[in-house]
This record gives sequence, C-alpha cells and structure tokens, in this order.
Amino acid sequence: MPGQLQEVKGKRATFGMGCFWAGDSLFGALSGVIRTNVGYAGGTKPSPAYRDLGDHTEVVDIEYDPETISYTHLLSLFWNNHEYGLTTKIKRQYMSLILYHDEEQRLLAEKSREQEQEKRKEIFVTEIKKFTEFYPAEDYHQKYRLQGHPWLIESLGLTDSEVLRTSPLAAKLNGYIAGAGTLDQFERELPHLGLSEKAVQYVTKYIIENQGSGLYC
Repeated sequence: MPGQLQEVKGKRATFGMGCFWAGDSLFGALSGVIRTNVGYAGGTKPSPAYRDLGDHTEVVDIEYDPETISYTHLLSLFWNNHEYGLTTKIKRQYMSLILYHDEEQRLLAEKSREQEQEKRKEIFVTEIKKFTEFYPAEDYHQKYRLQGHPWLIESLGLTDSEVLRTSPLAAKLNGYIAGAGTLDQFERELPHLGLSEKAVQYVTKYIIENQGSGLYC
C-alpha cells in the first residue's frame, strides 16, 4: 500500500488551537503519532463544512501510540503552540479546545490547564469537553503543507485523497516539509519510511530551509 508505515493500535487525541493546518504539521512529525486528520468537532450542527461550520471548531484529530508518546506530552505541545486564542476569547471556529476521549484524558487535561495557568500567571479560555463526533474537513485542507509539493505526493502514490488523509507517511512528511521535525529525527526514521534517494534529498532540503521558521496558517 502506498504511503504506509508499520501500524500499531493507537489512541486518539483531539485539539482545537487556532487554524488546523499548523497543528496538523506539528503533531504529524512527532515520533509516536500514527496519523492525523483535520476537521470540525465540538458542536452540534450535523455535517458541518468550512463555509458552514455552525458551532463547531477547527480541530486536529490525532491517532498516537501511548507506548511511544504520552498524552501529557501532547498536551504540553498543545499549550505551547497556539497561534492565538489561548487567553482571549475569539470566534468558535478558531477557539482553544480540548476534546477528551476518556476520563483519564479529562483529568490530565484539567490538571495541565491548572498547572500552565499557575506557571504563566494567566487565565486561559480553553474549553475542555467530551468528544462526540469528528467531521473530516474538505480534501484541500488535509495535509495542506504537503499538498504544496505535488511531485512528492505523486512519487509516493499518495494522490488519492483518502490515502493522503489517512496515510501515516503523509502525516510525517506534512510535518517535516513544514519544518516541524528535526533533520536528526528524519534521518533516524528513514529506514521505516521507504523513500527513494531523490525523495530523501527533496524532503531534507525543506527540513533545513524551514527549520525554526515557526508553524503558521
């Protein structure tokens, strides 16, 4: 199958932290994250769309291996990578939101919010609520940074929109291309990625160029 890494049984985490393109890259590059999707959640409107969200929020939905990366670490990245909306109320589309999938996640999220507020001496407007349903965003939003590199997508057999959205490899490369992962990490993971020498050189170029430039939408 194109664009596939070795699969493990994963857990889910769902975060809203502003525009979802940046979060997709941030979490996708992490060791222990299996796949990412961007979409809409947290509201009540059936079948939301980008131009008709209702009361939903832009979120990144993450599948991760808890044996490799902890939910606490994901929360740390959540608190430290908001573009906006952590301490100021903004419209629901871009609000700060944690949707927990079980009681353990709820307790960890609430504890981490208290600790971060105390550390920063600020009050967060982040909502913490139970996950109900996730609606994948339109195809052009999925792996948005990677979609700016059509040659790479075609060379890896990721042109099918569903494959691109759900591929673990696509999640990784979407992060690396945006500069979310380090070159050392990329080189360590190379044996498991199945990339051609030309693809390796191509991705390496963008990791170096974009490293430290910050994630944005």
